[in-house]
Amino acid sequence: MIFENKKAIITGGASGIGKCTALKLAGWGADVAIVDINVESARSVALEIQKLGRNAITLNTDITNFDEVVKMAKEVNKHFQRIDILINNAAWDKIEFFTNTTPELWEKLVKVNLMGHINCIRAVLDYMIEQKSGVIVNVASDAARVGSMGEGLYSAAKGGLLSFTKTLAREVSKHNIRVNCICPGPTDTPLLAEVKNSAPGLVEAIIKSIPMKRLGRPDEIANAIAFFASDYASYITGQVLSVNGGLNML
Repeated sequence: MIFENKKAIITGGASGIGKCTALKLAGWGADVAIVDINVESARSVALEIQKLGRNAITLNTDITNFDEVVKMAKEVNKHFQRIDILINNAAWDKIEFFTNTTPELWEKLVKVNLMGHINCIRAVLDYMIEQKSGVIVNVASDAARVGSMGEGLYSAAKGGLLSFTKTLAREVSKHNIRVNCICPGPTDTPLLAEVKNSAPGLVEAIIKSIPMKRLGRPDEIANAIAFFASDYASYITGQVLSVNGGLNML
């Protein structure tokens, strides 16, 4: 199998894109650590993975707290004896025009969508460097590439993740570690449902602008993540791939 005996960490793995990715990697042979603050949903996903015959653990971790993240990585490595794959998927957003936002909101958006990923990467890198192999896939957003009204700080944080991906890929390639980034377009996830509730009519307007005339499905994003995480992408690093139904193609 594609991920036979591989050990993966997936942040935000309790729902949406993270859940689909966790089940896909497990279905293709991986053991998975699900990192999420939604403990009950994470445990439910872990049970699904165990029914597939793979090992799964859950960790209630606040990715914005570096000490918690270091503890999480240590526990995963102790349980699995190695860390082969890190999928940085956890995210949070709130639609609001920049002039209506506060420093507290800016801080939360940057902490979750940029610093949280950086925390997780730093926590696993020593293990990957020691074993001389590893794959990191960051999940950003097309908002980082083209901007998105009402998502100024979210776009900025995700844009920082793109730049960090490219730089880190150069630094760690000598250790046989690959780092790539997926940029989903509008996708039918719980996060988008929150956006829909806070900005009525916005999602419908977005769908009209997508050439394929529909939202992406979480499993479609998971397919791209799985590709970057697999040996099929063994000579690909420092790259950014949009999965968006052609939204920014025209």
